[in-house]
Amino acid sequence: RDWQRRRMRVLMRDGRRCVWVLPSGLRCPAPATDVDHIVPGDDHSLDNLRSLCRAHHAHKSAGEGAAASIIARRKPAEKHPGLL
Repeated sequence: RDWQRRRMRVLMRDGRRCVWVLPSGLRCPAPATDVDHIVPGDDHSLDNLRSLCRAHHAHKSAGEGAAASIIARRKPAEKHPGLL
């Protein structure tokens, strides 16, 4: 319920700049537009939040979605209740 306050705190803490580390080892120079959960879930602690630009947030979210899809496909299909 205090998400907007937490979001602003994280953006200010990170200097309103994306904290994604580029392959060169440098920090992304883009302005931060999103606040991301480092570890997905319900942990809204400041240690689990970081500022990202829209592009890097979309990149991370797409990767998480792909990983979840792979895991879902590995689960054996449940049998229809009428076939038990």
